[in-house]
Amino acid sequence: MTAGRTVQPGGWLGLLGGGQLGRMFCHAAQSMGYRVAVLDPIADCPAGAVADLHIRADYDDEAALAQLAERCAAVTTEFENVPAASLEKLAERCQVSPAAGAVAIAQDRIAEKGYIASIGVPVAPYAEIRSAADIDAASASLFPGILKVARLGYDGKGQARVESADEARAAFASFGGVPCVLEARLPLEFEISVVVARGFDGEVVTYPVSENVHRDGILAISTVPSPRASADIARRAAAAALQVAAGLDYCGVLCVEFFVLPEDRLIVNEIAPRPHNSGHYSIDACVTSQFEQQVRVLAGMPLGAPDLLASSVMLNVLGDIWFRRGDQAVEPEWGRALQAPSAKLHLYGKAEARRGRKMGHVTCLGADRDEAGRSAAQVAAALGIVFP
Repeated sequence: MTAGRTVQPGGWLGLLGGGQLGRMFCHAAQSMGYRVAVLDPIADCPAGAVADLHIRADYDDEAALAQLAERCAAVTTEFENVPAASLEKLAERCQVSPAAGAVAIAQDRIAEKGYIASIGVPVAPYAEIRSAADIDAASASLFPGILKVARLGYDGKGQARVESADEARAAFASFGGVPCVLEARLPLEFEISVVVARGFDGEVVTYPVSENVHRDGILAISTVPSPRASADIARRAAAAALQVAAGLDYCGVLCVEFFVLPEDRLIVNEIAPRPHNSGHYSIDACVTSQFEQQVRVLAGMPLGAPDLLASSVMLNVLGDIWFRRGDQAVEPEWGRALQAPSAKLHLYGKAEARRGRKMGHVTCLGADRDEAGRSAAQVAAALGIVFP
């Protein structure tokens, strides 16, 4: 399929990956009249439960990829660790967003940091670690630091805080000696993210800056507008995110995460070639959600307005709250949480709650941040979520 060709409602859109991001993509696509085929190996995956067709197979299954390409005019992905080779194969037969090359860069922290630095956007000082000898050769300025596996690390997994080369060597060994990056720990003031949507025709929009709080490496709270990011920080973050997207010739929805350092310095932490947890507020608080934008790009439709309709505070709902009273899972008291009138509950259809597992989110709206924050505090108290 020629890039930029329009897929009309009623047509089929394909999705590699069956997680919660895919589930929300399905909801957005179906609300616009599209049908969705999901390829995922897990029988009860969240997206497969709501899709019009679930092809249960591995992501590199050639027969399954052929079935997906035959059915769908365009295909996207909901997570970055889908094999880039699968995207390349699909691109021979249908429209694919984002392209395999962009996903391949985001899959590997070494490639990602090298790319971002190459376009003149600041990243944390780092070293590529492919062997223990690379740790010995690393600059002393990188300690204390964080050692991160180059591939398959997310939500704080595959990361270790290290104070010295000895600790870095031990962490490297515990990761199995796989390629890593060693980053210097920086004097972080706060974290923000920017979601970008970019069409095949180069049309682009950015969403309002989200200020994010992480706990144990997992996003806990996102607040929009950001309480601490000045207009200048927001402008520079949006410009850097657009630069990252343009350099990749990226088509789709992309999130760029930033560290804000003293004196308002901005450092890119990482990029995600898909809708992002910190952009979930857009479902309820924006004219066009990040998932609807993903549909619009994939289908070759004009982008929607990203404008903020209300201030918002989003709370991630992890499986931990099922275990507030012991080791037996107990369903949270959703009714109490929803006594906050502006609270919007989104559960992901996962059958089993586990500690650290993302089970859903709640977005609280308000005329301003204070009002949204009061609503979020009420929800958090009802569910046993630490706030702020």
